[in-house]
Amino acid sequence: MEVIHSPNAPAALGPYSQAMRVGNLVYTSGQIGIDPAAGKITARAIDAQTEQVCKNLGAVLAAAGTDLTRVVKTTCFLADIADFAAFNEVYARCFTGKPARSCFAVKALPAGALCEIEVIAEV
Repeated sequence: MEVIHSPNAPAALGPYSQAMRVGNLVYTSGQIGIDPAAGKITARAIDAQTEQVCKNLGAVLAAAGTDLTRVVKTTCFLADIADFAAFNEVYARCFTGKPARSCFAVKALPAGALCEIEVIAEV
């Protein structure tokens, strides 16, 4: 196993790694829309937060030697299922390979985030 860390993505908010590489797979922790330069969520709309989440995931995957086109599975969390359509529009632009996916509405997300995504990607 190899711990993956990117300085271009937000630091973990707790006792976990941004991602772990095991063989030819990378398992990311969930990313929320924290702007790494600001150290906090700066976007208030679901589309902008989803875009930042995808940028954060892209940075973590790049540190592992892969990218969003190599994602095989995503797990998505929404603070409000009413945001599903707007979330999906951004998601479809970022995950062009149409990976397998689960998507859940949850009661709340860390730091008041509107969405969170974790991925499994091939290296």
